[in-house]
Amino acid sequence: MARTRPLAAKLVVAGHVRVNGARVRAAGKAIKVGDVLTLSLEREARVLRVAGLGDRRGPFGEARLLYEDIAPRPTIPR
Repeated sequence: MARTRPLAAKLVVAGHVRVNGARVRAAGKAIKVGDVLTLSLEREARVLRVAGLGDRRGPFGEARLLYEDIAPRPTIPR
C-alpha cells in the first residue's frame, strides 16, 4: 500500500496500521496468514486479510496475490 519500505515504516510509526485490531508501533511486527491489517491511508482506509507470505520482494502483481481486500467499497450513486 506504500510505494517504498521507508514510507510503509512511516505509516506504522505514525500509528496508521493495525494488526487484528491492535495498533502497531514497530515496523518490524511479524504477521501471519489470516491476520487482518487495517491501514489508514491519506484518502481511504483499507482492510486486508493476509492470504500468503512472499519469499522475496517482488512486483505488484505478485504482491497482490498475498492479500485479500475485505473492506466493502463505497458505491457511487449514478
